[in-house]
Parts: sequence; structure tokens; C-alpha cells
Amino acid sequence: MNRYKIFVIFSLLVLVFPFYAYPAVMLDRVIAVVNDDVVTWSELYKMMENEASEQLKSMSEEERLKIFKANEPVFLEKLIDFRLQLQEAKRIGINVSQEELKEAIENIKSKYSMTDKMLEENLKKEGFSMEEYKKILSEQILVNQYLNRKIRNKIVVTDEEIKKYIDENKEALTQNETYKLRQIFFKRPSSDSDQKTIEDKAGQIIERIKNGEDFSKLAIEFSEDASGKQGGELGVINKNVLAREFIEAISKIKIGEVTQPFWTEKGLHIIKLDAKTSPSNPDEMKEIIGKQLNEQKFFEKYKSLIKDLREKARIEVRL
Repeated sequence: MNRYKIFVIFSLLVLVFPFYAYPAVMLDRVIAVVNDDVVTWSELYKMMENEASEQLKSMSEEERLKIFKANEPVFLEKLIDFRLQLQEAKRIGINVSQEELKEAIENIKSKYSMTDKMLEENLKKEGFSMEEYKKILSEQILVNQYLNRKIRNKIVVTDEEIKKYIDENKEALTQNETYKLRQIFFKRPSSDSDQKTIEDKAGQIIERIKNGEDFSKLAIEFSEDASGKQGGELGVINKNVLAREFIEAISKIKIGEVTQPFWTEKGLHIIKLDAKTSPSNPDEMKEIIGKQLNEQKFFEKYKSLIKDLREKARIEVRL
């Protein structure tokens, strides 16, 4: 089921206001050219609508548009990266079969206990027809298959690499309980009045995570510390060295879950618990370290892949 998390966002009703609600002055236009493809303003805003949170729905139209406008460059870069991967996948002959598309839809319906009618009704409210939804879903599967072929299927983590990591982190790994953590972090503002703004932003991120978005990608996009560039990866940390606030927040969640945002003297944290181990279970520890190293290699190769695609492409931004 994990392989379809990337598709889940399209099955959720996250916004109820229609496209035509935007001011008439914001007419559709070409905002980027990616090789032979054009990216329009409406495509960009539809993407931002789909990834918006529940908090955003409650804002006034003026406030929503202000947030969208401020985030145009970030989301446009994401959209350009997606187009480049989609173009390359098609160029090398990757195809999505009707069976694969049907399986993806059935998995989404099963996850959210939806009938065909319920799915179609939600899509209609979001402004999608079933054919448009299938096209979007097919493109997501295509890019996923492309990444599998170009990166995931080529990654190998050896026993020697796992042993080296354990040896280099032996002290942390052999003391009591350890956690494998990721975080999204916001620096503490100089003014207390700005804390509410940060808390609202963190709340929006929590909603996006609940709606199926990948924690690592959100960390890359939003986290304000060095770990953000590595998908929020903090590595394996001993419980004894964690601050009280961390231990209290982590104690309330299970493996794979995410804490509610919480403050420390440094700032606001959202923590994901990827794993929890103890020295009494070396096999489990090896498995966790192996997955961690695999993920690190993926992000390194993914960044290199995107860099290469961009260097070879003709990209014109017209924002």
C-alpha cells in the first residue's frame, strides 16, 4: 500500500471553493516552459489547492490567495521537476497498464472505505472528472516507475556498510532505548506574537501529513535546520540524550506516527518516529539501519537525477 501514498492526495476533498472563485484579474497564462511542454497558472494553482490544508479552507479568499502567491515559486519548482521526470519516463518507453491504474484506484478506495459513487462525488467536488483523475494518477504511477528503474532498483546496502554504521555509532546504539527520528523544525521567532503564525503553519503541515503527503518531502520543503536537506533525518538517537519535551511527545505515538507540534527553547518541532530499538534486538537494529542507509542513498541519487535533468532541459520561468 505504501507505493500508493503519493496518489492519496487526489482522493481527498481538501478544498471546496472552485477555480472560478479567483479574481477575474488573475487570468490563466503560461508561467513556465519545460522543453516542449507549457505550465499554466491554473495548473500551478490547482496543485496548490490539492495540497492545501483544512486551516487554509477556513481563511478568507484574500488570505488564501496571499498564501498561494507567496508559495508560487516553491510549487512551480516542484511542478517543473515532476514534468521533467514525466517527460523522461515517456522518452525511455515506460508505460502504465490499465491493470496497474485499476489496482491503484482500488487501493485508494479500500484505504478510505469508498465506493465508486463516493469517489466520483469527491472528485466532482474537487473539480475533477474521472478521466482527469485517471490521467493524474497514471502520471504519478509513471513517475514512480521511472524512479524505481533509475534509482530504487539500483540501490544496494551491503552488510559491510551496515556494520560500519553500527561501529561508528556504537555508543548511541548500545545504550538503552534508541529512536530513529525525523523532524520538521521551525526556529523560535524573536517576537512572541509571531509564534501563532508558526503554529498555524505547523498545523497545516500536520494536515498535509494526515492527507498522505510524504514527511521527508515536507521536511525538505519547510524545515529550517540542516536536517531538512536530508528529509528531516536525525538518525538513531539515544533516549538519554533527548530533551524532556522530545521524550514526552514521542511517548504518545507509535512507530510510523507523527507527534503534534511542540515547543522547546530552540523552536517548534514535528517529530516522526521511524523506529524504536534496544540492544537486545540486533537483527531489528540491522534492518532499521539498512532501511535508513537505503533512504539516504535514494535522496542523494534523486537530487543528482533532478540536477542532471534540469541541466539537459530547456526551462523558461515566466512568473
